[in-house]
Amino acid sequence: MPNINFCPSCNNILYPREDKARRILELACRNCPYLDVAPTNCVYRHEVTHIPSEETMVVKNLGSDPTLPRTTAVPCPRCSNPEAVYFQSQSHHPDTRMTLYYVCTNLACQHRW
Repeated sequence: MPNINFCPSCNNILYPREDKARRILELACRNCPYLDVAPTNCVYRHEVTHIPSEETMVVKNLGSDPTLPRTTAVPCPRCSNPEAVYFQSQSHHPDTRMTLYYVCTNLACQHRW
């Protein structure tokens, strides 16, 4: 959580300001002449959070779904079945890339990768 500094004179928020002559970052009050040197040069920190992979275990028997496209180019890594169905990631989060999910069509296996 960001650290918010307050003016000791008037209790208003201190805002970052650059002193170009001395090449330092200062914290200045906008309501009084109070000025202090910032403890760090970091003004804003953007933390990226990664979303866990989508759960594809919600729908059962995806391998027998006739509406999903099928491929024989990618065999199952678990049982070596030559056929699998595939579908795209349905995530609408801007930080996630398009992901293809494969499901083995062997009803005894149904491995997902």
